[in-house]
Amino acid sequence: MNEANVGSGALAPEQITRILFEGFTPAAVTLFYALAWAAIAAFAWGCYVQVRKLRRGQPDPVPLADLGRRLLQMAASVLSHRTVARRDAAAGRAHRLIFYGFALLFVGTSIITLQVDVSEPLLGWRFWYGDFYLVFSLVLDLAGVALIAGLIYMMVRRGWIRPPRLDYARPDRRPGDPDYDRSFYRREDWAFLWTLVTIGVTGFLLEAARLVWLQDRPGVWSTRIWSPVGAVIAEAMRGGGLSSAAAGALREALWWFHGILALAFIAVVPWSKVKHIFTAMGSLAVRDPLAAQRLPKLQPDAPQAGYARITDLTWKHLLQLDACTKCGRCHEACPARAAGAPLSPRDLILSLREHSNHSLERNLVTGDADLDIHGGKTGQVSQETLWSCRTCMACVEICPVAIEHVPIIVQMRRKLVESGQMDPLLQKTLQTIHKSGNSFGESKRKRGAWTKTLPFPIKDARKEPVDLLWFVGDYASFDPRNQKVSQVFARLLHAAGVDFGILYDAESNAGNDVRRVGEEGLYEHLAESNIAALGAARFQRIVTTDPHSLNTIRNEYPQFGGSWQIIHYTTLLLELQRQGRLRIEPRLALRTTYHDPCHLGRFNKEYDAPRELLRATGCELIEMARSRDNSFCCGAGGGRIWMPDPVGKEKPSQIRIREAAGIEGLEVFVVACPKDLTMFEDAVKTTGNEGRIVVRELLELVEQCATSEAGQAEPAVA
Repeated sequence: MNEANVGSGALAPEQITRILFEGFTPAAVTLFYALAWAAIAAFAWGCYVQVRKLRRGQPDPVPLADLGRRLLQMAASVLSHRTVARRDAAAGRAHRLIFYGFALLFVGTSIITLQVDVSEPLLGWRFWYGDFYLVFSLVLDLAGVALIAGLIYMMVRRGWIRPPRLDYARPDRRPGDPDYDRSFYRREDWAFLWTLVTIGVTGFLLEAARLVWLQDRPGVWSTRIWSPVGAVIAEAMRGGGLSSAAAGALREALWWFHGILALAFIAVVPWSKVKHIFTAMGSLAVRDPLAAQRLPKLQPDAPQAGYARITDLTWKHLLQLDACTKCGRCHEACPARAAGAPLSPRDLILSLREHSNHSLERNLVTGDADLDIHGGKTGQVSQETLWSCRTCMACVEICPVAIEHVPIIVQMRRKLVESGQMDPLLQKTLQTIHKSGNSFGESKRKRGAWTKTLPFPIKDARKEPVDLLWFVGDYASFDPRNQKVSQVFARLLHAAGVDFGILYDAESNAGNDVRRVGEEGLYEHLAESNIAALGAARFQRIVTTDPHSLNTIRNEYPQFGGSWQIIHYTTLLLELQRQGRLRIEPRLALRTTYHDPCHLGRFNKEYDAPRELLRATGCELIEMARSRDNSFCCGAGGGRIWMPDPVGKEKPSQIRIREAAGIEGLEVFVVACPKDLTMFEDAVKTTGNEGRIVVRELLELVEQCATSEAGQAEPAVA
């Protein structure tokens, strides 16, 4: 704008601006800068304390080679809010308004500071006037509206909607325990919301008071349309009889109130909820996409196994403790909590954060504080809580700020295992696996016994080369019900003309659940044994019917030098169908639902192949409310299948069956995992749904509809 025609005269662009300290004495300006530098100093000191706290943690091998990619992914997540909006679009929209409103207002404040404190006094360069100033005013007005609107929704959400996950009641503590009451988090939440709302509202009131105060100045009043919110409030003030002089006094009072509140907000950022703005971005930048799928190896020179003290956590995990926004999504998704177990992933993270803040922020690392994180004291986690975890990864998968709950829990379990603090039945099972190589305690020679009743031999992959090596797994080898399913798969492979074989007694438990229990030494023994057996065989790729084995062989065996292509049977059968080697006729007209196994779905992102196969049989597929990445765990993972469940508590598998039973006319509950078959067949009985719902392995339905390459129908399993 070279000239602005306002009223009867023309305004030069330099007249269209705002003088930041207009009407203030030099002493007042000096006082403001003193307060500003004090706030900056407090902020800087707080940042130093937070960095010092992180440095108390152990090293974490975050790869720097792909730092650029990580930063780009973090920026994409932050700018799109895709992780915040997942499964809660309304909260995502409100958070976007808050984020972008706050970001634009911060940028606007920085621009003002740039001119007033840098470019104009040092370079004599002014740019905050004319067209730029008018657009600046409009953008910041809209940003302020967005910020306040988002904050108001969050207030309504917390005060009236009250989603259960925002209730800070702890399942791992009892009323009366010293750290049961977490109402201070609720107070912090409200203080955060009210502070930002007050800053936003006083900003608009300050803008309006200035307009009324300087209403006789054409460069101010005649351009008020570019500050639409302030202009509307200013008209209301004038209509209420506010004079120019009174507006000037109001403006001065608001200026100081607004300014001091904003400076105080800056000062407390490193010590309050506000720091999640930075810690969340840091957590997203260093996130490990295979955090739960690929657990860290135990270093040979480590003084102990796992996490015993708060200083045993890596700096990345300490950062993630601070990144937690207490949104409760992990709390809501956790199957252990839903079943009444004393575990909430959110509360576990908050307990460790409280411990970290108490001991490490205060620099008490020389014996002045109890650094032990195991137990029932404030900031500690009980072993009952740790053993409740199913390691299903529901918490890790839904966390909007990339917190690695499961790896932290497993690291803490490693310490418990090392000191023998575990359920006697679990300890006995681990001893059994170490002795026999399987969780059933059967002789290794019996691992292939299920093949003897087949009308054809299955090759021994130790003795002759095969195209496909089938890693069978414990349950598929020894459990009588799952042995029938293994025979089904063998018949389908044979009918399709697949050259396949198994390792027979050279195969051991894959170790996936052993590792998630925290028995790293036994896991490494199992992994090395299987890697040796696989390395001695000749094959093109591996197939398995067990998602647990799939996960560890695919994602963790490479840590120990064993890297092969491994696929789940659903991927293989779909491949054979598309090649025409196995035809699946739509002979069934059953109303079904499909349960996504955690280790096939969330862990390895394989959702479509099972559904395509199920639809190919002619079955009607009705999705449960929680499916795909939001699937609800059967409760067997993390070694829980080897531990007794508390008496009187509903099991996750029972919760899942009740969810499925809500589907009108449901006939078949379909699974694609040996442990799921075991857990859910039992749950159908204990929930009173026997005779109404039947649990079937997807393989059994496929066989009923399969026609071999030769055109002969395959026999159905009774």
